[in-house]
Amino acid sequence: MHPAPSVIIFTTLSGLGFGLLIFLCLGFPSVGGVIGFIFFAIGFGLAIGGLLSSTFHLGHPERAIKAFSQWKSSWLSREAWLSLFALALSGIYALGRIFFDIELKLIGLLSAFFCVATVFATSMIYAQLKTVPRWNSRLTPMAFLIFSIAGGALLAGQVSLALPLLALAGVVQVTSWILGDKAFDKSGTNLATATGLTANPKEVRSFEAPHTGTNYLLQEFVYKVGRKHSARLRIMGIILAFGIPIIFLSIPFSHLMVLLAVISHIAGIFIIRWLFFAQAEHVVGLYYGKR
Repeated sequence: MHPAPSVIIFTTLSGLGFGLLIFLCLGFPSVGGVIGFIFFAIGFGLAIGGLLSSTFHLGHPERAIKAFSQWKSSWLSREAWLSLFALALSGIYALGRIFFDIELKLIGLLSAFFCVATVFATSMIYAQLKTVPRWNSRLTPMAFLIFSIAGGALLAGQVSLALPLLALAGVVQVTSWILGDKAFDKSGTNLATATGLTANPKEVRSFEAPHTGTNYLLQEFVYKVGRKHSARLRIMGIILAFGIPIIFLSIPFSHLMVLLAVISHIAGIFIIRWLFFAQAEHVVGLYYGKR
């Protein structure tokens, strides 16, 4: 798949933002006043900024409002509604905490629930696609959720929770890569099934391309990453997103170490998210002899 910057920013920032709001609305840390305002501003800024960036991948961003109309069948539409509930409830909780120094626990619990549900809905936009075997796995929502919660714990300064969560997120991601590399072959989809010539599947091969020029399908759904290049990026992503933050958080607490851990984590997640899209093999590539 073409790794569009807008969806990479969207999945990275919104996950971190909603992850932070989960912890804040559960009272971790339990802060109000100016400090509370700063924490909530970061959470809302990341969540809303990520959601807005996703609209830039649309041909007509002004029509994004129509995403709310298909909630019965579309995970994207469900994500839109869930994010609206999550942000509204989190906003009510934040107002009470910042300006009135009251903790609306029920509102906080509902806010955290809808934040988790929003991240899950985002993951299902990709996990439901049988045409992309690497994504069509239970590990996809698992990775989205653990990334969001681990990142939220890190941003919220919950070091004791962030350490095991970051380690678990690293394990989930490596497992996702190992199984994902085999997913396309295990899907049973090949050039014979793509063309419908299944009588003698082993004899089916591409004689020449369907057309001489490029088209939308090739531009959006066929993207190749060199094996050595992807291996280096995977190592970089794991080290930056999980390895370095775990090391920094293991050192006696200091705000500088936490800040460096956050910067490293975000940089690593951007790399992993780029690979998430760049390495996603769409079955349409078989028709064009690209798989």
